[in-house]
Amino acid sequence: MVRLLLATDKDRIEILFGGFGGQGIALMGYVLGYSLTVYERKETVHARAYGPESRGGASYSSVIISLRGELPDYPYVREADIAIFMSKEAYHKLITKLRKGGILIVDEDLVEIDDRANIASKVYKVPATRIAEQLGNRIVANMVMLGFLSAVTGVVKLESLKRTITEHIRRFVEINVKALETGYQYGQKMISEGK
Repeated sequence: MVRLLLATDKDRIEILFGGFGGQGIALMGYVLGYSLTVYERKETVHARAYGPESRGGASYSSVIISLRGELPDYPYVREADIAIFMSKEAYHKLITKLRKGGILIVDEDLVEIDDRANIASKVYKVPATRIAEQLGNRIVANMVMLGFLSAVTGVVKLESLKRTITEHIRRFVEINVKALETGYQYGQKMISEGK
């Protein structure tokens, strides 16, 4: 299911997203969870939390994927196998949630990592916001990250993500799909370069 080897002793994969309000962090979790549940027939749970401000405040989202074929019994992250951070505040608050040997993905223009990132087996720095701006709207940086996640981990198929956007989100469909594809291509390029 996952290209990069994750913990074999776990019965679930825990994915944590963090950023600030307005980046679509909750939407990332929703799109991933929906794609896995509806199109890939996985049992998942999606949770989200916001800071006191609706825009600019802390925003967190998570998706728990059961590897046992039944609904996860605990809906929150204990130890994230994969953490995606799109703000420095999220990184500083949540890096301790990443398990030893997990995968860390950050927006390289918004997050500066420190020694705490050494716990990860793999660290990816993605210029997601910059890519989104080149596509015409920085708000689709979240979809760049989801496309990248699909490419480097295989945890979800790109086609499943695209179906969720086109069939259920219905706003800014064209640019969101383009962002998914561009993030996926960026991830494929990193893999082919051995990064």
